[in-house]
Amino acid sequence: MDYLTFIQLLDSTVRLATPLLLACLAGLFSERAGIFDIGLEGKMLAAAFFSAAVAAVSGSVWVGLLAGIGASLALSALHGVASITFRGNQLISGVAINFLAAGMTVLIAQDWFSQGGRTPSLMGGARFEGITLPGAEALAEVPILGPLYAELISGHSILVYIAFAAVPFTWWLLFRTRFGLRLRAVGENPAAVDTAGVSVVGLRFAAVGICGILCGIAGAYLSTALQAGFVKDMSAGRGFIALAALIFAKWRPWHALYATLLFGLFGALETRPDVIEGVIGIKVQSQLLGALPYVMTVIILAGFVGKAIPPRAGGEPYVKER
Repeated sequence: MDYLTFIQLLDSTVRLATPLLLACLAGLFSERAGIFDIGLEGKMLAAAFFSAAVAAVSGSVWVGLLAGIGASLALSALHGVASITFRGNQLISGVAINFLAAGMTVLIAQDWFSQGGRTPSLMGGARFEGITLPGAEALAEVPILGPLYAELISGHSILVYIAFAAVPFTWWLLFRTRFGLRLRAVGENPAAVDTAGVSVVGLRFAAVGICGILCGIAGAYLSTALQAGFVKDMSAGRGFIALAALIFAKWRPWHALYATLLFGLFGALETRPDVIEGVIGIKVQSQLLGALPYVMTVIILAGFVGKAIPPRAGGEPYVKER
């Protein structure tokens, strides 16, 4: 495998890891506050549809992004009301959101555009284009560093840079601010937080809201940056893979980045089976490579990557003592 092919493989890894990273960080905020959310898949799917649909109608990808975030926030609010206000089962609420999004997106898309559950292809200002960073073209011919900067670092859409910038921001917010301390405390011992005069319900709704925003950006990225439009079930299990990556990362932001890049690499290898063949000398079917992320998900959830201890109050509704 030559150097340029290696850089192209890493470039595909970054692009495919971006929605996983955003969804993983979304789940991190929610679960750190004690709210398990397996509805990440549904929120991404709803955001992908509404962002593409509104972008197609309005011609503005930024309006589409806001619509996608709004759709994800609406489902997050639904999950919050069910699991926080009414103290319902968080897992059932998440499953309901996934089913709701899967059916709703196709139904509305067919009624709106009559294209078999798809949206029209996005062009021009209706989708996110790659950004050429300063000096990328001038450095392109420089050995080693040129392709690294021009091909791997430069050329991504703004949502990719937002996703990677969200990692250190999440670390700072959770581990260096009072809000983050309280958020983590709510997931470990909500009674102690309540005793200190801090609203457990307010913090959990804030975490669910942040989760909705990040899922909205992840879904918008799928349909307006990674692809040029919405198709049925385009989230393709990424929400569940993000949850597996979150467990693999043990609910820590930097580890979430590494975990999602690993899953992104598996996805990139599916599109480049020639790379595997060149390395090991054996032709591998692309279908087998495509199954790698899901096989890895099963391995992680089965606990073969080490013991992962979730927040102690995770999944448990808080009932204030009187």
